[in-house]
Amino acid sequence: MKLEQMPRYPLLCGFTPLQRMENLEQALGCGPLYIKRDDLTPLGLGGNKTRKLEFLLGDALAGGADTLVTVGGVQTNHGRLTAAAAAKAGLACTLVLDGAQPEKLSGNLLLDCLLGASLVYTDGRSTSAVIEETLAALQAAGRAPYFIPEGGSNAVGSAGYLAMVPELLAQAGSLPVPPARLVCTMGSLGTFAGLWLGARAFGAPFSVTGVAVNPTTGYTREKAAALVNEMSAAYGLDIAAAPQDMDIIYADAAHDYAGPGYNVPDAKTRGAVELLARTEGIFLDPCYTAKSFRGFCDIARELDGGAIFVHTGGTPALWTQEHLDAFAADYWN
Repeated sequence: MKLEQMPRYPLLCGFTPLQRMENLEQALGCGPLYIKRDDLTPLGLGGNKTRKLEFLLGDALAGGADTLVTVGGVQTNHGRLTAAAAAKAGLACTLVLDGAQPEKLSGNLLLDCLLGASLVYTDGRSTSAVIEETLAALQAAGRAPYFIPEGGSNAVGSAGYLAMVPELLAQAGSLPVPPARLVCTMGSLGTFAGLWLGARAFGAPFSVTGVAVNPTTGYTREKAAALVNEMSAAYGLDIAAAPQDMDIIYADAAHDYAGPGYNVPDAKTRGAVELLARTEGIFLDPCYTAKSFRGFCDIARELDGGAIFVHTGGTPALWTQEHLDAFAADYWN
């Protein structure tokens, strides 16, 4: 099926902004540097999952679903936007959250509750088993659930970022210096895979680099190439990818962008949040985008040409209890 033939539920309102970061250029001594503001998508406080959910929701509705079910961490951004998309489309939503219920309500969990999502915590049980139990219970109750994998990162959801590339190229076409690199967060591979395939399919002047935000991630280059190839076959693009083609920066001795652990507060990540806030008035989140932004800054310093950072959202993470406590230690004394 061609990309344009895919069922799609409209959640966007035109292009998200592409902005130059001139103050950051001065701070880093390089440029030109741009930021693609997918944190400003109009649904549920914004974020990259909105693009994926246009295709996932379209597929769910085409199949007669009445309930969206997805999985993620306790403070999942994807879960929050899935709940928002379900509310917009008049569907129910259940979130399977990988962990125990926190003592205090904060961040995305408050938004999940406001959006009417049902929350199911794994609380030490097998995540896959809890998902199966949840789907079975919904079916037994007469519901028609549609399951969305972590991050919406399958061939359907990742089409959102394949489809985003022409939008970005239309914006970048008027730039005085063509961007040589596009840098994005790599969490569950979908955004990266869609952008990588889109760059090849639409003849982009930039290469795509993903920065891993989990130091122990299981989302390997092999899995990235497999997702790209699945999408290429599904949408008739005849583009093949090999693991060595996947430009993903993983945690190692030379690259500590992912920090000490997934969603674990650290000073360098908080420093990246502060840098962009104080140069451009734009907020990053301490779980995802601040980590990849650190990688972007290092890439930009070494690059001969322009670069674009894709801001994938996640702002509510600033108000999760663990990160509030960490920021309080820095500022509130």
